Amino acid sequence: MTTYSHSRLSTYENCPYQYKLKYIDKIKVDVPTTIEAFMGDLVHQTLEKLYKDKKFKKVVSRSTLLKFYKDLWAKEYSDDILVAKSDQGLTSENYRKMGIKFIEDYYNKYKPFDQLIILGLETQDRMTLPDGNQWHVRIDKLACDSEGNYYVCDYKTNARMKDQGEADADRQLALYSIWVKDKFKDAKSVKLVWHMLAFNKEAVSERSDEQLEKLQQDVCDKIKEVESATEFPRNQTGLCNYCVYKEMCPSFKHEIELEKKDIKEFKEDEGLRLVDEYSLIKTKLAELKEKEDEVVGKIIDYAKQFGVDIIYGSNRKCSVKEFEKVVLPEDREKFLGLLKDKGLYEAYSMICYPKINSGIAKGELDEEIKGQCEVVKDFRVSLGRRDRDE
Repeated sequence: MTTYSHSRLSTYENCPYQYKLKYIDKIKVDVPTTIEAFMGDLVHQTLEKLYKDKKFKKVVSRSTLLKFYKDLWAKEYSDDILVAKSDQGLTSENYRKMGIKFIEDYYNKYKPFDQLIILGLETQDRMTLPDGNQWHVRIDKLACDSEGNYYVCDYKTNARMKDQGEADADRQLALYSIWVKDKFKDAKSVKLVWHMLAFNKEAVSERSDEQLEKLQQDVCDKIKEVESATEFPRNQTGLCNYCVYKEMCPSFKHEIELEKKDIKEFKEDEGLRLVDEYSLIKTKLAELKEKEDEVVGKIIDYAKQFGVDIIYGSNRKCSVKEFEKVVLPEDREKFLGLLKDKGLYEAYSMICYPKINSGIAKGELDEEIKGQCEVVKDFRVSLGRRDRDE
């Protein structure tokens, strides 16, 4: 059986194509270390040291802890670490100072660090899901109190505070609580705690046994979906800017190739020329449609003014016929119900091809219905704005 993790499933949910490249094709790429990840890792190591020293009854002063963090930064930092927000005036020094502030705030808030009994730091293990697959368990800090309450703690250096709704819907720590209940039979409760270091606050959640049972089933269903997938579509989001597979992604490959060309090669690129030509055609068509609507309105006004229903031009004539247009009621359900009651629905309904297409693609329609249809490959071409600031 495969070992899954929150990160692995999230990759599939965010972009199935990225999942395919990473976990199925196993394509190896150079993954640049970002300054956010670097700073977060060092903060984690520093807080781990705090509790390890405490375990061995060593005096843990704030100055000692900060020195450990600063020395670690000086030793590990290199210029090839990516500072993605440098265009916003941020430097590595800004992030170094942020880490210092996170550690200071945490130290001042929780000293003397004896509120809980520390059971594990950076705990790594696996648990078996109901479908037999393994789930990777990695806990930053596992602790308990004297009353049988257990705490699964996660350090977050995010610049955005996790709200209660997000905490209550979080999959990662919730699954870890299942592992805790299995390992520690005296657990009366398992509380999920996110230390939001940028805000010096906690987000806390707790799940019932019923919620955890449903969560496990949802995870197993998602794994089944992943393992039965035969197509892995691309999903363009803001996360694409940080994807290590961006250069080989069909959605960005041409853009990256353009960025590597000099001005002459750039202007001569056939793809660039075709899209610009298509864009110009679409613009002209839109302008013509607007002009068409304007002229049609004037023709109708002319016909009304002079009481005619055919207007003649040099080589063509234009017929203007008035007709009654039916506007359906806003309450569609009530109207459709009325048609059904009178036995008229089948005669006046029609197949919605887009919905059928979507239903077959998503597997919502059974194989018998799908078997009656021919599924062929087609293309849809559409224009969108190219945002160079992304």
